[in-house]
Amino acid sequence: MRLREPFEVSTGISHDRRVLLVALHAEGITGWGECVAGETPAYSYETTDTAWSILTDLILPRVAGAVMESSSDLLPVFEGIRGHPMARAAVEMAAWDLEAKAVGCSLASLVGGVRDSVPVGVSIGLQPTDEALHRKVADYLEEGYERIKVKIKPGRDVRMLQGLRERFPDVPLMADANSAYSLEDLPRLKELDALGLTMIEQPLAHDDYLDHARLQAEIETPICLDESIRSVRDASLALEIGACRIINIKPGRVGGLSSAKAIHDLCVEHDMPVWCGGMLESGIGRAHNVALASLPGFTLPGDISASRRYWTEDIVTPEFVLDGGTVSVPSGPGIGVEVREDLLDAWAVRQADF
Repeated sequence: MRLREPFEVSTGISHDRRVLLVALHAEGITGWGECVAGETPAYSYETTDTAWSILTDLILPRVAGAVMESSSDLLPVFEGIRGHPMARAAVEMAAWDLEAKAVGCSLASLVGGVRDSVPVGVSIGLQPTDEALHRKVADYLEEGYERIKVKIKPGRDVRMLQGLRERFPDVPLMADANSAYSLEDLPRLKELDALGLTMIEQPLAHDDYLDHARLQAEIETPICLDESIRSVRDASLALEIGACRIINIKPGRVGGLSSAKAIHDLCVEHDMPVWCGGMLESGIGRAHNVALASLPGFTLPGDISASRRYWTEDIVTPEFVLDGGTVSVPSGPGIGVEVREDLLDAWAVRQADF
């Protein structure tokens, strides 16, 4: 799927999205999941192709013919597969959709959601100039987004954010570094404290908890961990050593909705704010994110956004739209949106059946 505009972060630029979908069929019902792995191992070691291999060689042959009363009944098929949470999540989330449709309820209600709409913000990739960034922010604020997240990297950080804060003094603003810094950058990162940021997301290495704890002790801006949190054990470690004050929960990153719920529950128990990030998903992955974000602990606007933020045409109907800074939580069975089989047939480049 071609993105409406290139999306640049500290690790590179995306023009297209290779979307890997999983459909589970049972008794005339179809449940859908989406793998959020990228085309390259920049964000995670998982890629679209590694996920395809794990799914087709190891996981899906075990799923076909399995007896499932609930999504948890599929857990044995993942035994003996270390890691690869994004590949596992695609199947696990499809099973949640299948279960919700089988019992005739929405996915949001099945996971324990309490909202009929969720507040959302927008994530803006690196722009070539400050002027271009200011225009983007102004446009998104006019559309109704109430929180702005800006990608940063060394050389495009403090001065850029200072100018943005001067132009938009009252807008909730956060920065996302995608692991672009180290503790050697502490003086520069301390300068961000004067800007009143909601958070700085994943400033240091994706697997470094200790240095994040050291950094959080030195700066006032709350650190939000994203790439570092792949399981409830990771979240527990981050909480124990003070590596962050906010956690970004992406179900596709942490192995699925069950893991995401467990992290949510742990954070609620420890009064840790959480929010739901995005991975340039199609409407299928977006529907799962919206359902998760309806849980009570998601008190900060998520990077969910409207379908047209990323796609000229989404593969679900109805598409997700922005309404007063929020996105409605679908109330129909399962993910609550219909997958456009016509577009899947037209756009699919590879398929495997089990």
